[in-house]
Amino acid sequence: MQLLDGKKIATEIKAEISAEVAAMKAAGHRAPHLVAILVGNDGASETYVNSKARNCAEVGFESTVLRYDNDISEAFLLDKITEINNDPDIDGLIVQLPLPPHISVTKVVETIDYRKDVDGFHPVNIGRMNKNLPCYISATPNGIMMLLQRYQIETAGMHCVVIGRSNIVGSPMSILMALNAEPGNCTVTLCHSKTPDIRKFTRDADILIVAIGKKNFLTADMVKEGAIVVDVGMNREVSDKTKNGFKLYGDVDFDEVSKKAAWITPVPGGVGLMTIVSLLKNTLAAAKKEYYG
Repeated sequence: MQLLDGKKIATEIKAEISAEVAAMKAAGHRAPHLVAILVGNDGASETYVNSKARNCAEVGFESTVLRYDNDISEAFLLDKITEINNDPDIDGLIVQLPLPPHISVTKVVETIDYRKDVDGFHPVNIGRMNKNLPCYISATPNGIMMLLQRYQIETAGMHCVVIGRSNIVGSPMSILMALNAEPGNCTVTLCHSKTPDIRKFTRDADILIVAIGKKNFLTADMVKEGAIVVDVGMNREVSDKTKNGFKLYGDVDFDEVSKKAAWITPVPGGVGLMTIVSLLKNTLAAAKKEYYG
């Protein structure tokens, strides 16, 4: 078994981004600027947003976090997004999910200018991804693709099983792995909570990407020898054995599955760090107008 070490690769990519930002500044350009909007006081969302801001600072980006109470109106939030869309000094915008139930996620996503949609959720970016055109790809799937690429994992002709069909991870992941690209060129099976006898599919998989949101869902008896296993799960449980008071578990039973896998991502230290790096890469591309003029 070998680790797909997200921490190692994320550190390498952040160093590359830092060097590029330093060169931009030396040439007289401003640093990339990412704005994050956080509505309410969800603890996990606060942690994610703070992590994004901290990583922006590490690579020399400017970042702004706008915090609003849970009871702000949908109209107020949409107006604020439009204001940011029209600000030429802001390159990327993310609205942290989840949002309060009175605010339409669809309206929010579609109001964000697709040229600043560094989360890759806008229909324009999703459509371009489907056509294998340059675009901002959703951060977690894109982070996984970068991880596979950096470790030179051969994917062409393999059977990839994706577990979980969310719009944020599972669905775009299945599309990316099937595209005529590298990584890619897989035969893809997309499984989810309603798939009967899911082991029938997982035992045949050369590559397993697990994003179902259930602690230790994938067990050793569901995996064939030599499989490549990517664990997207981030399941938090209260723990009195850690400094921060909680422990993270993946969707994969790492201790047992790692005995059969050829490659596997750890939790933490795997996909989560690559998600942040992917967001940084998208923001840098937005500042450079690489995809959209």
